[in-house]
Amino acid sequence: MQILRHRIELATVAPIQILDITEQVRGFAGASGIRDGLVTVSCLHTTARVNINEREPQLQRDMLIYLKRLVPRDGDYLHNLEPIDGRDNAHSHLLGLFMNSSETIPLADGALVLGEWQSIFFIELDGPRERRGIELQILGKE
Repeated sequence: MQILRHRIELATVAPIQILDITEQVRGFAGASGIRDGLVTVSCLHTTARVNINEREPQLQRDMLIYLKRLVPRDGDYLHNLEPIDGRDNAHSHLLGLFMNSSETIPLADGALVLGEWQSIFFIELDGPRERRGIELQILGKE
């Protein structure tokens, strides 16, 4: 049994942004030499998340609209009265309550086991940000 780790670093340019990271995860898994196991994709931030969903432009627009309506940025939030890092981002933390901070994907015969329409997304909830990190970990055997 082997455990391998890798970090993906990225930047975001919008307040709420959905970035497809499937190929980066697939590339790490493919280059790892691990044939069978699990790949865990973990977000390192409390105001961003990881999600598996369909990659389709209109659906992604719907997702953005939904998130903005679900928890409006201009709500009356106590966290914004004295923000720790100077960012009025209570809405971002609240949106995070409804999403996963990690996803675990099976690896079989050296390939990610994803459905035909599934992609892996990094979802920025408090952008733009110059630097965001995603930790990948593979547990498996050659």
